[in-house]
Amino acid sequence: MNKHYLGIDVGSGSVRAGVFDVAGRCLAQAAQKINQYRPRANFVEQSSDDIWAQCVSCVKQAIIEAGIAPDQVAAIGFDATCSLVALGKDGRPVSVSPSNDDDHNIIMWMDHRAVAEAAEIANTGHAVLQYIGGQVSPELEIPKLLWLSRQRPDQFERAACYLDLTDFMVARAVGALDGSSAPDKSVCTQVCKWLYLAHETRWPQDLLNQIGLSALFDKALMNGDIRAVSAPAGTLCAEAADAMGLPRTVVVATGMIDAHAGALGMLGDDPTGSLAVIAGTSTCHIALSSEPCFVPGVWGPYWGAVLPDAWINEGGQSAVGALIDHVIRDSAAYETLIHEANAQKISHFDILNARIKALEAERGELTGDVHLLDYHHGNRSPLADTSLTGMITGLTLESGLDALAVRYLATLQAVSYGTRHIVEALNANGHSVKRLLVCGGALKNERWLTEMADAVDLPLVLPAEPETVLLGSAMLAATAGGDFPSVQAASAAMSHAKRTIEPNPARRAFHEAKYRVYREMHEDQLKYRSLMGNTASVLSRL
Repeated sequence: MNKHYLGIDVGSGSVRAGVFDVAGRCLAQAAQKINQYRPRANFVEQSSDDIWAQCVSCVKQAIIEAGIAPDQVAAIGFDATCSLVALGKDGRPVSVSPSNDDDHNIIMWMDHRAVAEAAEIANTGHAVLQYIGGQVSPELEIPKLLWLSRQRPDQFERAACYLDLTDFMVARAVGALDGSSAPDKSVCTQVCKWLYLAHETRWPQDLLNQIGLSALFDKALMNGDIRAVSAPAGTLCAEAADAMGLPRTVVVATGMIDAHAGALGMLGDDPTGSLAVIAGTSTCHIALSSEPCFVPGVWGPYWGAVLPDAWINEGGQSAVGALIDHVIRDSAAYETLIHEANAQKISHFDILNARIKALEAERGELTGDVHLLDYHHGNRSPLADTSLTGMITGLTLESGLDALAVRYLATLQAVSYGTRHIVEALNANGHSVKRLLVCGGALKNERWLTEMADAVDLPLVLPAEPETVLLGSAMLAATAGGDFPSVQAASAAMSHAKRTIEPNPARRAFHEAKYRVYREMHEDQLKYRSLMGNTASVLSRL
């Protein structure tokens, strides 16, 4: 009963560490910001040394705040964004940046430098593409590596090892980066982001040969074992243990991608019919099935990425929380909003939500003439088109706080319609989604939650532990430490539902109409593109 588990989550902008007990209760957590570097448009980079240093700081702080002794920590689980880490033979960072700064050795998931390479891989029509929805996103690792091999062959050759960020964190924790052997990797990262076929335990070597990446696995340090999530990866090495102030007996679990840890943290004992919605800077949607479901434009089916005996499909929206923040900051009323929030000592979202409620009391539904298409960073699923852009209709000369509140509401609705589109694609191809299990930043915004329930027309099940991504990593730790026979058993014991938000049937017709507008806005954008393309063609001949 005195055992505790550390869940460590490396997100896009911060590292967090949480201390959990065997019942899944979070005793304390700590967070530290991490840096991002943007040397060019669509380039987003990070530093593995910076991330590791902030991780160590978080662990020490969380243990102090939890009020437990270091020897009460039995195991650690890691999750992270699916970002690409480049390392030399000595385990030290190797630059992936135009700056040539070795400290900038991570290409972040959101980096879109490899759009052309992703399209080239998709155009091969290779059979492996059916396991990623028939399309290739620049957020995957193989397009990024292809870009490096062509655009920066010097950096590509210097790096002796490329790891997903989760696998880097595990490898550094157990001391597997000294070059003596290849570090192990998680089946979650490899099957979801590297085109590894886990159900056949093989790489699509012919595709790698075809696109010119056959040399990738000639690097000896690229050939570590691929391990099941929650499998023990080892114990803390002396350097990591000393830095964190923990004993070397602490078990380190094989990790997961952050969104997948969030899904694990909510599944409980009945994952059938549920769609895990991990809503943050971007949003990830994970649905499990016992048989493979092939869903055009939706990643997967992936074997063993969350549970060792199940398939998943993974939908996603590239900009959700980031888009909501952008719409708010882009308004002329932004400074007024922040001033009012500071004066009242409440969140600016609370100010906007209150304005929406007051305006609705006067006018009824506010967005009947204001519609937004949330493709500001392209569409990840199910259209799988990074070239798409955002759109808005219904603009006026009004620039005050009320106008911002309406545009903000239209944005909440738009990102909810994006989830609805993914649910429709899943259900048309073998899934039967009956409920949404929601975690992430959306849990802090009641209006976002109600709009999601109404717009998707499905109940939302909210977790008792809001930090479900950290909890999922703690479940990995508890399983690796031997306290549960499987991650599903850990999820059943450690996750609990708090409440359910049912959709409002009185708003069904309104959202049905707005959703039709949402879908037609995409069609309209393609028409505009065609018209301008034809115009450019005519002008070029004049």
